Amino acid sequence: MFDLTLIQSALRNFGFDGWLLYDFRGSNVLAQRILHMPHGFSGSRRYFYFIPAHGEPRKLVHRIESDVLDHLPGSATIYLKWQELEDSLRAIVSSSKTLAMEYSPRNGNPYISRVDAGTVELIRSFGCDVRSSGDLISQFESALSEDQWQSHLEATRHTTSAYNKAWAFIANQIRSNRSISETAVRDLIMDHFAEHGLTTYHPPIVGVGPNSGNPHYETGTGADITIREGSFVLIDLWAKMNRPGAVYSDLTRTGFVGKEVPQKYTDIFRIVAAARDAGIECVRDAFTAGRPLCGWEVDDATRKVIEDAGYGPYFCHRTGHNMAQETHGNGTHMDNLETHETRLVLPRTLFTIEPGIYLPEFGVRSEIDVYIHADGRVEVTGGPIQTEVVAILRD
Repeated sequence: MFDLTLIQSALRNFGFDGWLLYDFRGSNVLAQRILHMPHGFSGSRRYFYFIPAHGEPRKLVHRIESDVLDHLPGSATIYLKWQELEDSLRAIVSSSKTLAMEYSPRNGNPYISRVDAGTVELIRSFGCDVRSSGDLISQFESALSEDQWQSHLEATRHTTSAYNKAWAFIANQIRSNRSISETAVRDLIMDHFAEHGLTTYHPPIVGVGPNSGNPHYETGTGADITIREGSFVLIDLWAKMNRPGAVYSDLTRTGFVGKEVPQKYTDIFRIVAAARDAGIECVRDAFTAGRPLCGWEVDDATRKVIEDAGYGPYFCHRTGHNMAQETHGNGTHMDNLETHETRLVLPRTLFTIEPGIYLPEFGVRSEIDVYIHADGRVEVTGGPIQTEVVAILRD
């Protein structure tokens, strides 16, 4: 539900005079979501919705699509000519010194950069200081309702139990048939999701040996996709309840097909687990102290452990991503590698911490989900945190 009072309060908290939401032919999906545009909407003309920190919102819509923002509060100005568009925009925003838009300086964060450079140039020509709406997007795109939080917990129960089922399936197949394919394990997990009412945009990753060393491996495409006794196996799975508004659970765990795990796997796992735990501690320390926390700080705290252990070049992705209705959401990511994530980690948001070390012969990733409660309490979800590589054939 669109909540003008809440948005205006956030504008004041973040130091903005106003927020200008703009879309053209679906170019700004973030604006569409903030404005609760109808599902599947794709207008053919530009529209603008200006929310001031105080006072009444203003709409700017084209004559042939003059009703597109009728579901929102505020008065409307209708334009036809491009000159009318520019004059009206100037009148609407020129009193706002600091203006939020879906813009990222130097495109440093492409998740936010939805407004084209020309439109930003136009708004700046009116004397406005255009700044990124990133923290606003994190709050209004990614903060979970209580129902969404509960949907995540419900999904997590089933994603967690999927591991128990997968490890047991591998063990039984190895004991009975001496081998099993990656794809058979993947299909078992997908059947488990369907049985419990979950959906996902893509099947899980099941990678054996060298395939586990590819962070975005496509199951079944490796040179050797057969799981045997002595194999190292990584499983990364993600799913949500199959209903509107549901939120994902996303977890990664590793196992070894044997009764005892060789030391080389244990050594790498312990480094990755220590990095994961350092990321969790960074988040908890900040919220316990009431200190603002940016996504890049969590990445740095996590990455430092792996770098100090001498494996920095083998950790080739960000530490974590925001998660909501998409597994890779539009809120704050834990990243100082691919982007310099300066957005704040906000209450009622959910994200992953998932460091990894990817070697030619195998790769280890340990992924958990972290939720910040409204009161700042930090909760790790996904069942007991993995503390050792699973010995799949251990009785």
